[in-house]
Amino acid sequence: MSQTQREDGIGQVPVTRILGVNVSKLDMAGTVKVLERAVASGKPHQVITANPIMIMAALESEENMRAMREAELIVPDGAGVVWAAEELGDPVAERVAGFDLLHELMKRGEQLGWTAYLLGAAEEVVQEAASRLQKQYPKVRIAGVRNGYFGEAENAEIIGNIRQANPDLLFVARDAKTQEPWIARHKHELGAAVIMGVGGSFDVISGKTKRAPVFMQKMRLEWFYRLAKEPSRLPRMMALPRFMQKIKKVKKSVK
Repeated sequence: MSQTQREDGIGQVPVTRILGVNVSKLDMAGTVKVLERAVASGKPHQVITANPIMIMAALESEENMRAMREAELIVPDGAGVVWAAEELGDPVAERVAGFDLLHELMKRGEQLGWTAYLLGAAEEVVQEAASRLQKQYPKVRIAGVRNGYFGEAENAEIIGNIRQANPDLLFVARDAKTQEPWIARHKHELGAAVIMGVGGSFDVISGKTKRAPVFMQKMRLEWFYRLAKEPSRLPRMMALPRFMQKIKKVKKSVK
């Protein structure tokens, strides 16, 4: 059933509820407008780019579910999330892929003079990603760069560096288990208005890996392309059939 979620700084956001997670129904253009208001507000907004694996992780981890519930905006990144919304009779406007949203925000930042900070991935990857983004979007100042290999003991230093840089956009690329919970725990300390987990986006931007061909994205087979390229992802992918089973069960129960 469709709902409207009130979020501080960004106004009304129509959402669809998928296994207890409120997913935005906005299209890409609407999402960018909402996040433009978030930047203008100056208040921290966590953006989660949700896929079925992340939703299943939230069902199995209280910390991950808390991050989902406290996030200011959750967008339907995964094709499976778009499918689930359709199955449950309350579809989203379109898939809002995190990789594409990152670039759309950088485009808007070109027009409005925003700053960005990149946190995560290996040192050579994040440095190359920052270099390429700076060339592609020269009017967005890359205010800082830091790799994602750090522990709790380094949190204070890293948070202090980000606060000093004072970015409008903070893109975080860490492993699936720590990315969203880390942002949720520290978003009020970081000083950025839009804080978005971007997974493997820096790897693609830097040229380390390639994104699925457009025709596979349109066919909702990007997950299959990634699995073919990285067979080690298979254990994680086992969450997909369990996600589908849960959606089918919910659909059957509401008929």
